[in-house]
Amino acid sequence: MVKALAILFGLSILLLIISLVRTKKTAEKTQEAIDMFHINLMKEINDVKESLNNIELDMEIISKEAGVQLSAEEKKLRREVLDLYKRQYSLENIAEQKQMSVQEINQIISTYVTPQDERGKAAHEG
Repeated sequence: MVKALAILFGLSILLLIISLVRTKKTAEKTQEAIDMFHINLMKEINDVKESLNNIELDMEIISKEAGVQLSAEEKKLRREVLDLYKRQYSLENIAEQKQMSVQEINQIISTYVTPQDERGKAAHEG
């Protein structure tokens, strides 16, 4: 009986060691996968940053060539107004949010958006 208990105890220790080794290998593989994911994510973030930087430089070049000089506040306002308009907010809602008149909002938007009927004519002419 003592011999059977000793064998079972020895077998349980052996199984414990095997389990620990396998768990360590699995943990290493998981850590490697996490590291690869992190590296790929950082590469993508750097690519996005580079693209964004290029877009900012292009915008600066275009604005200088067009002779348009806007302050940072004016750029931000125009960006926000255009964003709200593209998300289909009404001119009245945009004017209310920005505490401006509808005419001022319309003037900002008209610089960047062609009127609906002009777009339709251009599409049919082509």
